[in-house]
Amino acid sequence: MVFHLPKVYPITDTDLSGLSHAAQVDRLIAGGATLIQLRDKHAAPCDFYRQAEAALQIARKHYVRLIINDRVDIALALGADGVHLGQADIPVKAARRLLGEGAIVGISAHNLAQVEQATTMPVDYVAFGPIFKTSTKENPDPVAGADALLTVRTIAGALPVVAIGGITMANAEEAWRSGADAVSSIAALLSDPPRIPENLRQMLARAQR
Repeated sequence: MVFHLPKVYPITDTDLSGLSHAAQVDRLIAGGATLIQLRDKHAAPCDFYRQAEAALQIARKHYVRLIINDRVDIALALGADGVHLGQADIPVKAARRLLGEGAIVGISAHNLAQVEQATTMPVDYVAFGPIFKTSTKENPDPVAGADALLTVRTIAGALPVVAIGGITMANAEEAWRSGADAVSSIAALLSDPPRIPENLRQMLARAQR
């Protein structure tokens, strides 16, 4: 069965937003999110677990799927909807074995070889980027550009593709037109916390053009 992504796949960031993961999830849901990734590169595991638990309670009330970045152990312990893995994280097959066939498992790819490899893995989507220059990663990979998405789309075949890295209101449409099934955004949605719901609504509206 092919996994269907929403057009916008938001990712939380406590440093950028100044909000807890739960508060971000609440506001993103108010803006129309149906799939959210919790990402925290700095919190201690016990703190991230507690925050993720609170966020998951909110998501469950609204039938929104919640994916944990990197931490398969936390996703498993909480019964989250899935996990998003980087190239240096636990192998995909191990994550799938732990979380089960019903879990959502995604992987990041930063070059075409990694995209091709992803098509042989038991993953539900591949996130490719950075498409544009990004400020939310400490050591970002080289910018790929939207044109690369055309090739990624061909290589990925039926595997859903998420465009990541530097996605804004201004360039999201270019990413969709270039073959992305979804765009994943952090700064464009979270940098002005009171406007998070409206920011997401606006980006979702652009997807309908």
